[in-house]
Amino acid sequence: GAMPFGAVLPYQPSATFAVEDGLCFALAPSSPIAIFCSRCATGSCCMGRSTVSNDDYRISAARRFFVGITEDAFYSRLGVADPQLVDYISNLLIRFMRSDDIFSVRGPTGRRLDQVADMLAEAEARRGEARRKVHRHIGDFTLFWTGVYPEVVERMRRTGAKDSLIDYGTQGKRAYYIASTIPVQKEVAPTSLLKRLSHEFELCVYGLGEVRRQWDSREGGDFSALVIN
Repeated sequence: GAMPFGAVLPYQPSATFAVEDGLCFALAPSSPIAIFCSRCATGSCCMGRSTVSNDDYRISAARRFFVGITEDAFYSRLGVADPQLVDYISNLLIRFMRSDDIFSVRGPTGRRLDQVADMLAEAEARRGEARRKVHRHIGDFTLFWTGVYPEVVERMRRTGAKDSLIDYGTQGKRAYYIASTIPVQKEVAPTSLLKRLSHEFELCVYGLGEVRRQWDSREGGDFSALVIN
């Protein structure tokens, strides 16, 4: 059957892409994970064929799906009465449908960074708004993987990669807090929200776990059905 979004695959350096049922999954460098490649996320697969017939419809369907299950998990199941925080998390899931957004931080040479250790070093090399942006991304990155795919985080720890000694929960809380302390002229994410994400990090992780359980229970756990319909 079709592989779900974020399916764990053995890392094969010689294989850049894996294709399942017309969907293209990009293997992240140095990581035992597979995600939709950025061109699949925009409707034109990197294998040279279209994966969707109507991109706007796909994005709209994904938004409705994520907003619905996120609101149900946080409002109904956890009793979290914080619309701004819940909206941020549902938008995070939508943004991270794109591999370019998951691995958006780049080093000095332009290489995409897929390890939190490298992102932290890059954050220290930046100043002002650019530094805030990287710390916010570290918060998003660690929240996403810890909440939605904890098994991937555990597997990465066992590979001996740079992140094997990093506690994603601790670093995520810290990253959101640092981001909140850096003043900027125009806030993409309000400072007060970043502070709440730091303070409520564990709750957000648990809520994302509920989101994962809900989408696993729909369509037999086949998230790809959402992407191509």
